[in-house]
Amino acid sequence: MKSTSKPILFGMIAFAVFGVAAASALPLKKAGGNGLSAKTQPETGIQWITWDEAMKASAKQPKKIFIDVYTDWCGWCKQMDKTTFADPKVAETINKHFYAVKFDAEGKNEIAYGGRTFKFVASGARGVHELAYALLDGRLGYPSYVYLNEAQERITISPGYKPVESFLKELDFITGEHYKTTSFDAFMKK
Repeated sequence: MKSTSKPILFGMIAFAVFGVAAASALPLKKAGGNGLSAKTQPETGIQWITWDEAMKASAKQPKKIFIDVYTDWCGWCKQMDKTTFADPKVAETINKHFYAVKFDAEGKNEIAYGGRTFKFVASGARGVHELAYALLDGRLGYPSYVYLNEAQERITISPGYKPVESFLKELDFITGEHYKTTSFDAFMKK
């Protein structure tokens, strides 16, 4: 009887070596406030910054904050990057009126905010960042957009993919501060 342990052991070693070599060839994300670096940001014309950068900038020069809460596996998130966020008028409006944050809802970096440290919580095959959970009131649908006012208080949560025209109306609702006097539905009917 022939022993099969040597070929199996050799195969396992070869697989491990190949796996390490393949993984080392992958581009790495540079650590930032939310794990997103300039290298990993989509080319949209929007000046995306990290959570930490937005909080510091907002403290120095108050401005509304736009947060795109996304995941790497979300198809509609990628569609927003390719279409709506790539629109020059959308980029111009966001850059003029907001600090824009692209926030990975499954990011692993700890974030200190409001006297608390928010962390990634593993659950099942994935998990969620506590800050994403807090920003979205536990309604974890992607993409979702969170608008904060100049005092870093949430104005609203807006879930789902948005075509350019609808998104521009939503931005007008926020930048024009119509949310202070009317509902979004009433605003859209005007």
